[in-house]
Amino acid sequence: MGSVRGPHDASPSVPVSLLGRLARTRPALVLPLQDTVLLTAALVLSLLFRYDGAVPSDAWAGLLSFVPLAIAVFVGVNAAAGVYGHLWRYASVVEARRVLVAGGAATLIMVAIDLVPRFVPLTVALVSGLVATMFVGLARFQTRLVSFRRRSEQAEADTGMRVLVIGAGRTGAELIRQMQTHGHTGLLPVAVLDNDARTWGRLLSGVRVLGGLSELPRLLAELDVHQIVLADPETPTAVVERIAGLADDSGVVLRVLPGGDELVRSGLRLQDVRDLRIDDLLGREPVGTDLVRIASMLQGRRVLVTGAGGSIGSEICRQVARCAPERLVLLDHDETHLHDALATLPPTAVPELVDIRDAERLNRAFARHRPDVVFHAAAHKHVPMLETAPSEAVMTNVVGTGNVVAAAAAVDVPSLVLISTDKAVRPSSVMGASKSVAEDLVLTSARNSGRAWCGVRFGNVLGSRGSVIPTFSRQIQAGGPVTVTDARMTRYFMTIPEAVQLVLQAAAMSRGGELFMLEMGQPVSIIDLAHRMIRLSGRRPGTDVEIRISGTRPGEKLHEELSIPEEGARPTEHPSVLRLDPVLPSDRALAARVDLLRRLADAEDGAGVRAALLERNEAAEVAPQPNFVVPMGPLSPDSPVEPAAAGMAPLGPLHGQAFDDHRGTSPLITAAQSAGELTTMNGNRA
Repeated sequence: MGSVRGPHDASPSVPVSLLGRLARTRPALVLPLQDTVLLTAALVLSLLFRYDGAVPSDAWAGLLSFVPLAIAVFVGVNAAAGVYGHLWRYASVVEARRVLVAGGAATLIMVAIDLVPRFVPLTVALVSGLVATMFVGLARFQTRLVSFRRRSEQAEADTGMRVLVIGAGRTGAELIRQMQTHGHTGLLPVAVLDNDARTWGRLLSGVRVLGGLSELPRLLAELDVHQIVLADPETPTAVVERIAGLADDSGVVLRVLPGGDELVRSGLRLQDVRDLRIDDLLGREPVGTDLVRIASMLQGRRVLVTGAGGSIGSEICRQVARCAPERLVLLDHDETHLHDALATLPPTAVPELVDIRDAERLNRAFARHRPDVVFHAAAHKHVPMLETAPSEAVMTNVVGTGNVVAAAAAVDVPSLVLISTDKAVRPSSVMGASKSVAEDLVLTSARNSGRAWCGVRFGNVLGSRGSVIPTFSRQIQAGGPVTVTDARMTRYFMTIPEAVQLVLQAAAMSRGGELFMLEMGQPVSIIDLAHRMIRLSGRRPGTDVEIRISGTRPGEKLHEELSIPEEGARPTEHPSVLRLDPVLPSDRALAARVDLLRRLADAEDGAGVRAALLERNEAAEVAPQPNFVVPMGPLSPDSPVEPAAAGMAPLGPLHGQAFDDHRGTSPLITAAQSAGELTTMNGNRA
């Protein structure tokens, strides 16, 4: 590093301005003088070699005439090429290429000058130019080598951060080079390990490959290693866990490179090497997406994202922004989350502080922006919370989705994507059942209108607000206990960026009416996840941090599903995206169900909402309230009722057992029953 000195640091007998001029002119004087000496030496050696040491007197005379011309050419070309304008202690391949190009050009000019008259043999002109170029390169890079050695010694003396690199590929070599170049980081690579036996004993950027991973326990002790850097982002999870365990046992920090997609975006930088995270241990393979196809769907289009301040919505906005949309509209009812999402986006992003439950204001927002693509991510999602507030689940997840569907249909949005959840499959919770209705609303409208609207269903995402990962992290930081509801519980997991990549991929593949399911891999044991996270924090499960079984909460399942057999999961052109054939209700049944749910929610009849949401077996229909229109879009040609003619929207199904359990306690259901308006699908009174 260069020193920074003020005027008071200079000798009082020498003017500061003179010191500055000398500092600036030193390379301009010393380096050309150095090149003059090197070229002269090269000419003399070449001449001696040409005549086997017995140089005739006329050849010496010719050389004396040629030297001034050669020096003028060599130094002049180097100056024109910018060879004298570099800090050689930080020289790289760029500077080496510059020296070679300048030296080659100078050599050709020297040969051309020597053609007529012939000062020295042409071979002397040619060889001396090449030798002088080699001398100059060695001289310049000697400065860099000395500087590097000093920085390395200083780094070891200052911090002693001795690093063992795992991975002898190109990535490992680049990391070592950056550690060596940036001595101020205090990282000193001392050894490399790789399971490829062909690399053993070789030098990687000057650091020797000492064997395979089996040597790790021994080398951690013998080399006094303080940090391990895993230089291969695609290392299998089992291997990462083994390395993490050895590092933990030895009190060594394990750091890793970011995932493949992140590396592609930012390039390999030393500052991107990060601590190990729990998602590095969940066995997810890097996702490949058709970026060209996704960009063609979004570039130059008007894109609107509901729930844009949430975990999924904000990541959708970030990834969409990279595809250069004409306009990106962030719609959310939470000003803080909306503000935070905007902070990560270009200034062209447009905020809309709107609640999807407010149909009038939502319609105005859609009319203002007239989006080409809508990602509907707004939803209430926390299962236990919604068990205590079922009416709120309906108003946002059902009525709010209906409002989005109606607003999108009103401005003829060509493409709409619903973000759904595995909890919508055979739902046992209010949240899951409300999202199942949301799926029906979007996909039924797509079926009737022919628009390219679809739904995308996936499991848990890592790190979303209020999810298990941040909860466990908070409990571990507090010293425990870590609470697991049931030792048998499993969940599917995916990182937020990965989920959003696949959502965009599914949207690009949609032709309308599809329900896509993301391939989530194998379910993860929640208690095993707790063990891993505790170990990752450097503590021991059960000893340093207690794991407590708290019992399942209302609405929770032990194991989630991503589809039911009737939906017939089929592959698509992307291996991580499956297509389902959704089992949809009739327009009449769906509209009836939405209407009943809204009336129950408006009445704050939580028990009635829960019963109406979680109905499963035989179906019933409730007569409609007059003049209430559910925002469903056009009915299909075979619909049994025309809303315009009837003056009302058809109402939908209640399934038997949940309905039977609740009909005596809900005023709305009891009133419908007493009036004879409530009938089963076969026409019998309920």
